[in-house]
Amino acid sequence: MSEYTLRPKSFNPVPFVLLGLGLILIVASILLFKRDADDTAPQTDLSAVPVKADFAAPEVTLTDTRGETHSLTDYRGQVVLVNLWATWCPPCKAEMPVLQSFYDQYKGKGFTIIAINDGDPAADVAQFEKDFQLTFPIWLDPEYYATEQAFKTLNLPSSFVIDRDGTVRLMWVGEINRKMLDQYVIPIIEENG
Repeated sequence: MSEYTLRPKSFNPVPFVLLGLGLILIVASILLFKRDADDTAPQTDLSAVPVKADFAAPEVTLTDTRGETHSLTDYRGQVVLVNLWATWCPPCKAEMPVLQSFYDQYKGKGFTIIAINDGDPAADVAQFEKDFQLTFPIWLDPEYYATEQAFKTLNLPSSFVIDRDGTVRLMWVGEINRKMLDQYVIPIIEENG
């Protein structure tokens, strides 16, 4: 025998326990994430949820795409959804067909949409209006008055629902889907309609 003897190395279970706990945590996280993902709506169903509001609608007077001047006060007695948007904005584009469909269904019930374009050239807005076959009023805002001063937002799209008495009742930042319009705007249309 040599003067060196082989001693059995002592077994330390700590690294194996930690490895096992780490694997358990990873598997639990994956299962939890999968369960949460199954409970949520698909990405295409996500929409901004409105915030309730209660303030007087601001005074806004702008020119539409045909060169005629209009004011929000001209629409007193109607429910108005003011939509602030731009031609380059992907969520703005995505919500336009939804807004048009909702407008078509409720325009005869004292409801209108006023889409206020945020600074695009008039020719671009006219082409957008044609491409999306929009029939609700579209106003031009080359000086960003509606976003920066009247409604005090820099986010696009942003929408505001004004009741028949001229009070802003709902505010949205982000894309609106039909479910949100049905859930939140129809009750305001039906209040005094």
